[in-house]
Amino acid sequence: MSKYKCIIFDCDGVLIDSESIAIKVLVDMANDLGANMDFKESLISLKGKALNLCMDVISKRINNPLPIHFEQDYRINTFEAFRKDIQPIKGIKDVVQSLNVPFCVASSGPENKIRLNLEITDLLPFFEGNIFSCYAIQKWKPEPDIFLWAAKTMGFIPSECLVIEDSVSGVKAAKTGGFDVYGYTEHDYNNELETLVNKTFGSMDDLLGML
Repeated sequence: MSKYKCIIFDCDGVLIDSESIAIKVLVDMANDLGANMDFKESLISLKGKALNLCMDVISKRINNPLPIHFEQDYRINTFEAFRKDIQPIKGIKDVVQSLNVPFCVASSGPENKIRLNLEITDLLPFFEGNIFSCYAIQKWKPEPDIFLWAAKTMGFIPSECLVIEDSVSGVKAAKTGGFDVYGYTEHDYNNELETLVNKTFGSMDDLLGML
């Protein structure tokens, strides 16, 4: 039996395979403005970062403020791309179906985006009522606030919870908050997670065994 009483999942890259889709949209939009960004490099450098930080990066690259509707257009474009291409992370459904402790999702994305992606991938019923968005509290990873809020609302203290993350900023947020973290390494292109987390795993089948 696991020592953890509650599991807190990150969303993008842990529950759903959305990050490459979102970053492709972002890079395409940035390049339309002359940013000359490489998709693969951006996938590594922007992974897990809040949108406002990504927008700062683009703005610096083009030496100009971004168009006023950039974020709005980005949301419209990504939602469209998600509806077409989004997939659940392989094996995640088996993980959530087998859990016998409470669990929730804590994500940097806006709640409507989290809900849309969970709905398309048939994961929404598992997380209904337990969705926590950084936008609700206006605090983003690597600040720990999102995980602290999720744990408190679920009725647990950090030491009773396990966070499942795949990005450095997410791991730092959880660690700062006093949580144990398991790192999903499927897209850990630079092997950054190994030294930061309690344990790493390369597939959801492995996580199932660890839980």
